[in-house]
Amino acid sequence: MKRSMVFDVNGNKREVLVSPNQTLLDVLRNQLHLTGVKEGCGLGECGACTVLLDGDPVKSCLILAMEAEGKKILTIEGLAQGRDLHPLQKTFMEHHAFQCGFCTPAMILTAKALLDRNPEPSRREVTRLISGNLCRCTGYKDIIEAVMRAGDALRNKVNDDEHE
Repeated sequence: MKRSMVFDVNGNKREVLVSPNQTLLDVLRNQLHLTGVKEGCGLGECGACTVLLDGDPVKSCLILAMEAEGKKILTIEGLAQGRDLHPLQKTFMEHHAFQCGFCTPAMILTAKALLDRNPEPSRREVTRLISGNLCRCTGYKDIIEAVMRAGDALRNKVNDDEHE
């Protein structure tokens, strides 16, 4: 029996019909057409389906959609502010931290969760956090560098804002 539910996705209220066994991944991709959320393994192993749920990175293939009702969901589509890319998006481009791009949305969102909690992480912290997101193309060197530089950019922006 499907049920009407309202989700807060990328700052917008979205109403959809949801089956009890439907995953958040399925609702985001197939009903809300947010295709930045990728389906990789379907088992929570690869991390390609990672989104932020109330600021925490979660593997949306393992979350029932009904569990996300009333929580804030952020996908890669909601990260930029209009035409202004988030510093993570900029540094991923500047440091060539992607090749095929399949894992990139999940990597960026996972890194955002880390930088929101700790704007000055160590390389070890970045490495540990993104270890749940598999990348088969790049190695992780450029990804780690992009996250570190985004942390620098975010800290500099905060310092600039405080001095205005």
